[in-house]
Amino acid sequence: MLKGVSIRVTGKVQGVWFRRSTQLKARQLDLKGWVQNEPDGSVLMEAFGYAENLQKLLEWCHHGPEHAIVEEVVHRQIPFREHPGFDIIRS
Repeated sequence: MLKGVSIRVTGKVQGVWFRRSTQLKARQLDLKGWVQNEPDGSVLMEAFGYAENLQKLLEWCHHGPEHAIVEEVVHRQIPFREHPGFDIIRS
C-alpha cells in the first residue's frame, strides 16, 4: 500500500550533504517526494511510496550521512500524493 510520511531531522544536518544523501537514499528505495533545509537548521522532507521503504528511509534518517550528527527525528503520516521524483528544494 502506498503511503506518505513527513520527517523533520534536527542536529548537525545542514552543510553535511544531508539533502543530497537523502535524495540518493530515497531514489534507491524508489520513493518520491522532496527534501529541504529549514531556517531553524533542521531538514524537512516528505516521502511517498511503499510502507516498508518509507520505514527504511526513516531508519536511515536516524544517522544520515557520514558527517551528520542527528539529535532527533520526528515523523508523522501524511496522505499519499503523486510526485514525479525525489527533489532537493533549494531554500
